[in-house]
Amino acid sequence: MMLRGLFKLTWIEIKIFLREPLGAIGTIVIPVIVFLVLGRAIGGKLPQPALAANTFIRVGLPVLASLLIAVSSVLSLVTIISIYREGGILKRLRATPLRPQTILTAHVIVKLLLTAATLTLLVLAGKRYYPVGVHVPFVSFTIALLITTWSILSIGFVIASIVPTARFAQPIGAIILYPMFALSGLFVPIASLPPALQALARVLPLTYAVRLLQGIWDGDAWSAHLGDVAALALVFAVCTALSTKVFRWE
Repeated sequence: MMLRGLFKLTWIEIKIFLREPLGAIGTIVIPVIVFLVLGRAIGGKLPQPALAANTFIRVGLPVLASLLIAVSSVLSLVTIISIYREGGILKRLRATPLRPQTILTAHVIVKLLLTAATLTLLVLAGKRYYPVGVHVPFVSFTIALLITTWSILSIGFVIASIVPTARFAQPIGAIILYPMFALSGLFVPIASLPPALQALARVLPLTYAVRLLQGIWDGDAWSAHLGDVAALALVFAVCTALSTKVFRWE
């Protein structure tokens, strides 16, 4: 009974999401466009030997696009939960036979499915339009991105728990999440940062997400990134525990 309710609610949430064009474009289309436009704009200016050796084009840009997929999913989740709370939908859902955990799990499943679908589009588009021939371990990289999204979604639940209204949900989420890119090691090696910023980078989840995604994209074994997976799991555990304390249904 619980699984049937979870399946039905998940399907309803997918249909609701796809009915909103702006949400679908922001979560699915924009990361793919960023990947292709930046790849062709930067790659078109480099000779082929330099292009193949360029670490950012070969690894950094795909990881950036993948993280944009994850963060877009989180911001979408924060907005939807806030709208549902403000409109009284969460309160009505909680009054149904569905358990609160089932309701929240349905939202997580929707975002993970959309993340996997968007990554598939990114890889398919990349094979045709991306300037560098990259042979990525697609299954392993998809799992790594889903772990990343799963971890960051827990931060989204904390944000959704404390934002006052739906109007402020996405801006506050963006202010919290996007600055993490600068200290994640994606653009500047963490070792080259000042000591204070290095210490801050080590507690940010995107630091471990970048390291995991870059390694898996490059073909590293999972055993080389057990610490990154453990750090992302710890983020999920801490944020989930916190959100259960502060989450408001109405």
